[in-house]
Amino acid sequence: MSSELASYEVDAALRASAASADQLDPHHARRWWSLGVLGMAQIMVVLDATVVNIALPTAQRDLGFSDSNRQWVITAYALAFGSLLLLGGRLADLLGHKRMFIIGLIGFGAASALGGAANGFTMLVIARAVQGGFGALLAPAGLALMARTFTEAGERAKAFGIYGAIAGAGGGLGLLLGGVLTEYASWRWTLFINLFLAGIALVGALLFLHHQPSEQRPRLDLPGALTVSAGLFALVYGFSHADTDGWANGVTIAFLVVAVVLLVAFFVIERRIAHPLMPLRVLLDRNRGAAFLSIFMVSIGMFAVFLFLTYYLQVTKGYSAVRTGVAYLPMIGVLTVTAGAGSTLLGTRVSPRISVPIGLALGAVGMFMLTSLDAHSSYAAGVLPPLLIMGVGMGIAFASAPNNSTLGVDPDDAGVAGALFNVTQQVGGSVGTALLNTLAASAATSYLHSHHGPGAEGLAAVHSYSVAYWWAGGIMAAAAVLCAIIFRNGIPQADPNAQPIVAV
Repeated sequence: MSSELASYEVDAALRASAASADQLDPHHARRWWSLGVLGMAQIMVVLDATVVNIALPTAQRDLGFSDSNRQWVITAYALAFGSLLLLGGRLADLLGHKRMFIIGLIGFGAASALGGAANGFTMLVIARAVQGGFGALLAPAGLALMARTFTEAGERAKAFGIYGAIAGAGGGLGLLLGGVLTEYASWRWTLFINLFLAGIALVGALLFLHHQPSEQRPRLDLPGALTVSAGLFALVYGFSHADTDGWANGVTIAFLVVAVVLLVAFFVIERRIAHPLMPLRVLLDRNRGAAFLSIFMVSIGMFAVFLFLTYYLQVTKGYSAVRTGVAYLPMIGVLTVTAGAGSTLLGTRVSPRISVPIGLALGAVGMFMLTSLDAHSSYAAGVLPPLLIMGVGMGIAFASAPNNSTLGVDPDDAGVAGALFNVTQQVGGSVGTALLNTLAASAATSYLHSHHGPGAEGLAAVHSYSVAYWWAGGIMAAAAVLCAIIFRNGIPQADPNAQPIVAV
């Protein structure tokens, strides 16, 4: 009884503090408008990881570049984004989250305009790399603003549930939007659309976000910044190269070895330097580490769905780009609703040690169900049920991960925590794409060695997708077990003495 009374008193104090903050700080009163601004920026960053994929064949015909070069339109964005995230997060901590958020918005919009107006392959790839670089400023600053805007437990859970739903559903929305824009407008509009999104978010940032300088201004950790940026670049490039040239390729092995060496060196530097780029205290908290692990594993599963199911629907079933995008809408809708509702119903009542493993396990079940698809499976009976189950499972996981990745972090480290969330999502996607694509290709080759005759290539493709789903499901099941072990018991609480802050 005494614990319930104490909990009630803490909640009452937080509500009173929030009401007082509304009166004293007009920015806090408009915090839900701030969430809309931050969510729009996040969806713009996540969309651009997939929105160009469907437009790529049309862009290739228009600009006349080769099949061997087309991967760079995707890889350039991933390389710049993934390698600069930690640097972008620390710059936001040092120079101000709102300031870096606005710089990221402007730069991202300008790079998108450059890409949409590209007159050749080189101009398009440069624009995509610049997009990724400014996205590395924008994404961690946005998550840091979220962490410092919502400090009351109930509001924080709800806000981060919405934010997590955006992060989870953005890839699928990108496929749909890319198909619609390419089919009914032009491939260039998959880039020009960011001008509108960035413009609206910029106006909202100027109106609803407030700048508060950091209390501390330590020197930037240049050795750490150079080491981790180069290490992450080598890691993402290595996995991207493996996706096209195989794991045994000399370039692939060289880049992955260099990545390991540089990232180990980075951690050694961070232990010894006075003002580290990534304070190890951010990473070593158990709940935060489990949150990063869950988002890494979920990203592998999400990319498996988007990659192999897209091929299945378009190549095996003959769906158009738009129809393929529409096929994902039920999963996106369920994921969004589950993440929003789950953050409110579960976030403040159920330990993530229970909820996150359940979400990952449901995602694994959905993956395993996809392995039963064959060339004659219908959408309603074969594709839709596992998509809905995965939407629920991933919605639960995404409802928790962004919140736990920043909960309890020092305000001056919020940008780094946000960067780590995005790094794990980006690297998870790169690892998933390269690893599962290689396994699928090997499975298709083995199938063709033992099966011959009409239609063998189509059957081999379907078999290769099933192998990828088995592996993705196994990875998510393993993640469920690990998260059940790593997460602490109990419901994580924000600091009850923290004041609600929009200003960063």
